[in-house]
Amino acid sequence: MYSLLFRLIFRRMDPEQAHHLAFSWIRLAARTPVLRSAVRAALAPRYAGLRTTALGLGHAGPFGLAAGFDKNALGIDGLAMLGFSHVEIGTVTAQPQPGNPRKRLFRLVRDRALINRMGFNNEGSAAVAARLGRRREIFPVVVGVNIGKTKAVPEEEAVADYVTSTERLAARADYLVVNVSSPNTPGLRNLQAVEHLRPLLSAVREAADRSVTDRRVPLLVKIAPDLADEDVDAVADLAVELGLDGIIATNTTIARDGLGLTTDKATVEEIGAGGLSGAPLKARSLQVLRRLYARVGDRITLVGVGGIETADDAWQRILAGATLVQGYSGFIYEGPRWCRKINAGLADRLARSPYATLADAVGAETRKAAA
Repeated sequence: MYSLLFRLIFRRMDPEQAHHLAFSWIRLAARTPVLRSAVRAALAPRYAGLRTTALGLGHAGPFGLAAGFDKNALGIDGLAMLGFSHVEIGTVTAQPQPGNPRKRLFRLVRDRALINRMGFNNEGSAAVAARLGRRREIFPVVVGVNIGKTKAVPEEEAVADYVTSTERLAARADYLVVNVSSPNTPGLRNLQAVEHLRPLLSAVREAADRSVTDRRVPLLVKIAPDLADEDVDAVADLAVELGLDGIIATNTTIARDGLGLTTDKATVEEIGAGGLSGAPLKARSLQVLRRLYARVGDRITLVGVGGIETADDAWQRILAGATLVQGYSGFIYEGPRWCRKINAGLADRLARSPYATLADAVGAETRKAAA
C-alpha cells in the first residue's frame, strides 16, 4: 500500500512537502484515540527479547528514529505509535532559524538515498523546550534531544550557544546529543577536532549537571563518516577520557562515491552540496562503528546509524558494537511498516543466533575479528 502511495503521490511531490504531509498524517492518527490504539497494535508489537538497557534507560527495543525527522518535537507519540523505541528530535539550535533556501531535500530513488542541505531549520531551543514541557505522554518512548550550533553564531562563540540550548533542554531530555557533524552549517565540522571538542563537551556536561540535579542526563556526540581513521580514534579516546555516555556513528556524508553508477552523474552534480544519507552510506558507517567499538569496547554506548534499511543491516550493526540502532532514510522509502519489519527481523535473528540476549550479541563479531 505504501509503495503504491509513494509512486503515485509522494514521489511526484517535492520531498520536503511530502515529508510534512506524511508527518501530519502520523500526528493526526496519534491524536485520535481509537485509531492510534489500532495502529499501535498493528505496527508496534513488543518482543520481550529485544528489551534493551542503554544509557541507563530502558528501551522496548534497540531500534529508534534518528534526528532530522522531527526537528521540533511535534510528533513524538505518533512516531512511538509506529514502534520506534526511541525518538531523537532536532537538531535544535539556541536561536530559531529558517535553514537554508529551498529546494534543499532531494531523493535519489535508484540509490535509496537522500541528499539534504536543510541547515538546521527549527523553532529554537526555547520553543522546543516549552513544547516538551507541555507534552503528556501517550506511548512510552525514550526521547533524545540533538543540539547544534546556530548558523549566525561565530565559531568562537559556539560553546556558549550549545550551553544555552543545554540549559533549556536538558531537563526535558532522556539523553542529549551534541551534533558537530552536519555538513550544512558552515564551520560546524571543525568542532570535531579534539582541541575544539574537549571544551565544548566539557561545558555541555557541566551545563546539564547544573540544570538537572535529580538525575544525570546521558550525553553523546554525533560524528561524521568523513573523519579520517585517526580522528575517529581521537574522538573515541576523548569520549572515554571525559566520561561521555555514548557516540553516534554516523551523520551524513559529503562524499558521492558510487552515485554516478546508478543516479546519473549530471543529476548528482545538479543537486550540488548537502549531506548524503541512505544505502550509499552503509559501508563507511559500519566501518566507523567497528573502529569505535575496537577502541572503546563496552566502556561507552555506541549508536549505529547510516544506511540501515533492513533487519540484517540493524543486526550487523549490533554485532559490530552498537547497543542502539537508528534509521531515517529507510523510513522514507519503506513507510510506516518499516519499524515493525526491523523489529520482527531482529527478534527472529536473535532467536536463531547463539546469543542468549541482545546484550550478548553487541560487538560479538568485532571481538571475534580481533581475537
